[in-house]
Amino acid sequence: MTDKPILPGSWLGLLGGGQLGRMFAQAAATMGYRVCVLEPDPNAPAAVVAEKHICAPYTDEKALEELASLCPAVTTEFENVPAQSLEFLASKGVRTSPCANAVRVTQDRFDEKSFIRSALCPVAPHLLILSDHDCEEVTPDYFPAILKTARLGYDGKGQITVNDKRELLSAFEKLGRVRCVLEKRLPLFKEVSVIAARNSKGEVSVYPVCENYHRNGILAVSIMPARVDEEIAKNARAIAERIINKLDYVGVLCTELFVLANGQL
Repeated sequence: MTDKPILPGSWLGLLGGGQLGRMFAQAAATMGYRVCVLEPDPNAPAAVVAEKHICAPYTDEKALEELASLCPAVTTEFENVPAQSLEFLASKGVRTSPCANAVRVTQDRFDEKSFIRSALCPVAPHLLILSDHDCEEVTPDYFPAILKTARLGYDGKGQITVNDKRELLSAFEKLGRVRCVLEKRLPLFKEVSVIAARNSKGEVSVYPVCENYHRNGILAVSIMPARVDEEIAKNARAIAERIINKLDYVGVLCTELFVLANGQL
């Protein structure tokens, strides 16, 4: 992949049409770039402000070919765009940031936690749940817990609180017996997040820590800087930098963390 600058006046491609994509398209336009969005929803927030909208599924090869023919570089505005779509674009010589492998890690909660642990960052105790037998094998010390679908859950969707094996089996059935992660509930103080940006040279900028508040599982308020001890903020920023480097991620990445009641991340 070349690091040759892509200058204003060029087309930039965007997979996904949500609110982050809308902000991307608007910011790019003010810098003189032209934005083409590939998004199946005709009324998606980014689609209605971009100069061009290809209204098609993310996996539509004809649509991806059109995007590749127009845009020297493509990004994604959320983690659930199929990684194979980014691989397809890269095979056509398109600069894809982030790369498919980095996106793939974030699309499965169990794989994501395994990766984070490999980066020597803390994660909550968790188990992979694939069957009723796995539910039966969970020891009492894991409860209370939250059963989460491994893929596609967000904004509080695809997750159920469970207090014992009976509730776990019921929750697993309600979630369709798909690949799940059981995550032990911990005493939480607050949620924080860190935005980091990394370029293709490996240079990283880490921004101040935010604290976040949700309503009905959806982010409602963020406060920056977070009202936490300086040591917690320092550790949170170090974790975000470690993860973005370990992923070899090029782009902007938000790492979400919980501060426990005992002050640990």
